[in-house]
Amino acid sequence: MSSVMDSVNQRTQLVGENRLELLLFSLSSMQTFAINVFKVQEVVSLPRVSVLPGSHPSIVGVVNMRGKTIPVINLPQAIGMRPLVVSDKCNLIITEYNRTIQAFLVGEIDQIVNTTWENIQPPPSVAGRGHYLTAITQIERENRNSIVEIIDVEKVLAEIITYDTNISDGVLDKNIAHHMQGKKVLIVDDSSTARSLVNQTLTAVGIEVIQANDGLKALKLLKGWADEGKTVTDEILMMITDAEMPEMDGYKLTSEIRSDPRMSDLYIALNTSLSGSFNDAMAEKVGCNIFISKFQPDKLVEVVQDCLRDRLPHLKI
Repeated sequence: MSSVMDSVNQRTQLVGENRLELLLFSLSSMQTFAINVFKVQEVVSLPRVSVLPGSHPSIVGVVNMRGKTIPVINLPQAIGMRPLVVSDKCNLIITEYNRTIQAFLVGEIDQIVNTTWENIQPPPSVAGRGHYLTAITQIERENRNSIVEIIDVEKVLAEIITYDTNISDGVLDKNIAHHMQGKKVLIVDDSSTARSLVNQTLTAVGIEVIQANDGLKALKLLKGWADEGKTVTDEILMMITDAEMPEMDGYKLTSEIRSDPRMSDLYIALNTSLSGSFNDAMAEKVGCNIFISKFQPDKLVEVVQDCLRDRLPHLKI
């Protein structure tokens, strides 16, 4: 496991087009689970955990890592499975999502696998922990394919941390608020929780939301409009897309849009929980207009307003 731990930090700096690396691990069953390595800061053997009275049932306590107090989430319990018993057999995956740092209590750390988003599929519509999966994939083990379940960490965190979708006073520009009524925005994200949070914020200011749960579906929708002779920028004001999604990620989606002259001028915001300077670099490389870190309702509204001002120059102050 030490070789896996040693390589995690280096691998989080890797950026590829429509590709990802998954950190595989077990919980309290034989099934293999995974999260995107880009979101992993480090993997450590379980240090001493301090109990945190009055915390969420899935939080087993906190650990001190390099001077930071980090909450420890019992991951199997958080996704509806039997909780892990805290012991020296457990490991912690330290992650950063949506500008917060948390540790997930897991069992054995397996390996890191390199794959592409084309090999990642949406999860089947089933009950139980299926609600906590953002995707599934297959890896080859001992000459047979093994299913890997990719955790929807945003959903897990949303049930533990309360995200406020309200807009702060003074953010909404009253001079252009009525121009936002009925404007349509395409939201592309594989997490239903993420789509819901963005939807709540934008519908509150009169924006109509169109949703797609992966980049390929979004691209087919846009190309469909163009094939019908419609002007894409007449159909939607802008697109807000996640970075990591099954079949086609946000980087590849943006690149495909920019390469099609029928829609190349579409305003695109990259809205992701991924951390690191590579987001700004990749957003610029593929042609996104702006990068937004999740979840920031004020920033979302400001970006929509800025896009509308660009579309309607007479609204600029």
